[in-house]
Amino acid sequence: MKVITMPTKMKVAYALGLILAAFLINIIFSKIALALELPVFLDCLGTILAAMLGGTFPAVIAGFCSNAFNGISDLTTLYYGIINILIGVTATLFQQKGFFRSIPKAIIAILVFALLGGALGSILTYFLYGYDFGEGISAPFSVAIYNNLGFSKFFSQLSADFIIDIFDKAIIVAAAILIYRKIPLLLKHRMSHVFLYDPNVHETNKLDGANNIKRSLLRKVVIIVIAAEILLGAFASITGFVLYRQVSIGKFVDIAHGLTEAASVAIDAERIDEFLEQGEKADDYKAIEAMLYKIRNGFPQALYLYVYRILPDGCHVVFDLDASDGEAGSDPGAVVAFDPSFEPYLPNLLKGEPIDPIISDDQYGWLLTVYKPLKNFEGKTVAYVAADISMGEIITDQAKFFIKLLSMFFGLSILIMSIVLEFMKRGIVHPVNRMASGAMHFAYNLEQDSANDVQELESLDITSSDEIGHLYKALTKMCKDSIGFIRRLEAAAERIQHMQDEIIINFAEMVEARDTSTGNHIKKTAFYVEAIAKELYKEGKFKDILDEAYIAKLKRSAPLHDIGKIAVSDLILNKPGKLTDDEFAIMKSHTTEGWHILTKIEENASDSMDDDYLKEATEMAHYHHEKWDGTGYPTGIKGAGIPLSARIMAVADVFDALVAERVYKKPFTYEKAMQIITEGSGKHFDPTVVEAFTKISQKLYDERTVLNQMVQSKS
Repeated sequence: MKVITMPTKMKVAYALGLILAAFLINIIFSKIALALELPVFLDCLGTILAAMLGGTFPAVIAGFCSNAFNGISDLTTLYYGIINILIGVTATLFQQKGFFRSIPKAIIAILVFALLGGALGSILTYFLYGYDFGEGISAPFSVAIYNNLGFSKFFSQLSADFIIDIFDKAIIVAAAILIYRKIPLLLKHRMSHVFLYDPNVHETNKLDGANNIKRSLLRKVVIIVIAAEILLGAFASITGFVLYRQVSIGKFVDIAHGLTEAASVAIDAERIDEFLEQGEKADDYKAIEAMLYKIRNGFPQALYLYVYRILPDGCHVVFDLDASDGEAGSDPGAVVAFDPSFEPYLPNLLKGEPIDPIISDDQYGWLLTVYKPLKNFEGKTVAYVAADISMGEIITDQAKFFIKLLSMFFGLSILIMSIVLEFMKRGIVHPVNRMASGAMHFAYNLEQDSANDVQELESLDITSSDEIGHLYKALTKMCKDSIGFIRRLEAAAERIQHMQDEIIINFAEMVEARDTSTGNHIKKTAFYVEAIAKELYKEGKFKDILDEAYIAKLKRSAPLHDIGKIAVSDLILNKPGKLTDDEFAIMKSHTTEGWHILTKIEENASDSMDDDYLKEATEMAHYHHEKWDGTGYPTGIKGAGIPLSARIMAVADVFDALVAERVYKKPFTYEKAMQIITEGSGKHFDPTVVEAFTKISQKLYDERTVLNQMVQSKS
């Protein structure tokens, strides 16, 4: 995502502007569709556009606010807010996955949106309108499917809503893609920067392997927030459902009490014995029964209303109204045997005491039964007025309530979750990710441009005064201090290496100084070795060995190639004439003596020095007098078995010996020296090394002459 620097006020303005624009687009287009009586809704165009430009946060806010605004005039619209919110979340995912860039994927997006708007919306409609067709756009289509295809009401509603929603979402997606493409690129970048939203996250994940790490913290935060919302939602839903059930049952208990209270007023308790003995022949019996029917019919939930005297032998009927057919029930005075389920309440009923409402679920359905004692003037219970209330309506109400609860809760949950995630992303995740990215660049680029990485860290400009801000300050200071420390270490290491090189050269010169004929031999051979190695590297020879680091080690190790001469007598080193066989044998021993000296140094200092550097120095000292054909010394190895460093040194050493003046000879001319070198190719020397040397030998000889003049002028 391109980083754009914007003032905070401008960011707020852009954020509010996008949310307001998306909200207005939702409202205006939905009102236009409603006013023109179009068979579409067009109520989520702004939500999808907000998702494409700014991600989940503006889409969820715009979607929820749109339904909340429409809910002012129609409360049921508010329950559909979850659909608009889910469409916003899904549109964000589709934008990041590139679904709006190709027709096949756009069709998939349309079908998914139709499932959310049509299928989920149909389920809400089905429950909100009491298991019947609603009154919306799809209602006539639903009725037609129901009447002509024989589908159930539910599937008729579902099919109609889904089909209509396909056309609706096709128009919306096409319009959203067209509008998005017309929006200037700079505005898109600014919106993505304001909402910290990368619309191409699927592409950057493929290109940047570290991007998955960068987003892991946000992923964990999302999982935690979602888990918390689910747990809270489950608790709130269960609690709300239980409370609603209790309230609903309480309402029906009140209805039953009201019914029995009204019935008890209509009955003269002093005449219960008369009604039991004479039945319908008693004066005013019929009138009271008619009054009871009228009272029962005034309560739609009432199924049965009856008046019994409870005696040990059974229930003696005073009045029994059959609510199922509206006709009279058992004859007055008849005795009804106790039902087994009646036994727990029988002791209190026989005593004439009140009992709690009874809830039963049997062949008569889910019933609530209330018994009210009917007392005479003496306060004695002479009968019970009982009412059976059907609570089947509670099931329907509970289903409606639960659907409304879920739609409202999940809509608000996603809204709150989006807000919480936005603040956490801005206050925690994004700053930590930026610091982690900067720290990773710093950690893995120490040898390249660490100072620039520190500048990038400082450019994050995290100014919060919380733990994140303190962490940022500590991290920046630690990185700056680390760079300073590293710079000091590098300088110290460079000084140590320089001192080491000087000690090596001076030590080698001390050894060579014993040989009065060699002059500046070690410096010149080191110069030749480096030049030959560079020429071989330039020509692409010995690719498996030669590189810049290897050449640097050759240059450093070259002065030590004759270190073994420290064990050779001055008389032999400076003898003006030809050496005897014994003397020559002693002279040849300088190769093995040098090998012993450097091997011991390497063994004792392997933990603190460059092993490769000592390895090359040891090989060069030991094998620089070996010959390509195997006639050299001290081991007689030949060909490629001789280390490359020694093969290069062999050419450099002989060339310098030929063109230099020694106590036992005059210097050879350049031409004579080169004749000897070329004649030794394939015998004394590696042909490849000789071939490279011949290309630069004249230049080296000329530079050697200048070097000799400089040494003589200094002396």
